[in-house]
Amino acid sequence: MNSADDARLLAAARAARANAYAPYSKFSVGAALLCEDGTVVTGVNVENASYGMTMCAERTAVFTAVASGKTRFAAIAVAGPPGVTTPPCGACRQVLAEFGRDLRLSYATADGTVTTTVGDLLPATFVLP
Repeated sequence: MNSADDARLLAAARAARANAYAPYSKFSVGAALLCEDGTVVTGVNVENASYGMTMCAERTAVFTAVASGKTRFAAIAVAGPPGVTTPPCGACRQVLAEFGRDLRLSYATADGTVTTTVGDLLPATFVLP
C-alpha cells in the first residue's frame, strides 16, 4: 500500500458516509475496509433511539466482511464529517485488533489524513490467554 492507495480507500469511506443513518447526532461516518483479496467492503454508522444500540462504521464494515467470508484485511479508512478528526473509537480499535494489530489505518483529520496502524492506536490490546 502507498499514499495513493490510502487516498482511494479514504475516498471510498467518504462516499460510503452518504449512506450513514445518523438522525440523532447528525454525525455521519463512513469506513472502507480493504480485504487482502482486493475487495473493498464499506460500512456506515447506524444510530438508534436507544443510543447503546448504535453501531460504528468501522465495525459495520468488519462485520459485513466477515459475514461474506472475509477475515484477512490489509487496510481500513475512516471518514467523518468534513473538517472533523475521526479516529476509531475504543470499541472499534479492539474489534480491528482482532484481525491484526498491523492493520493499516487511515482517518480524516481537520488538517488532512493520518495513516498509522491499529496497534499504534491501541498498544495494550486485549488478548485471551
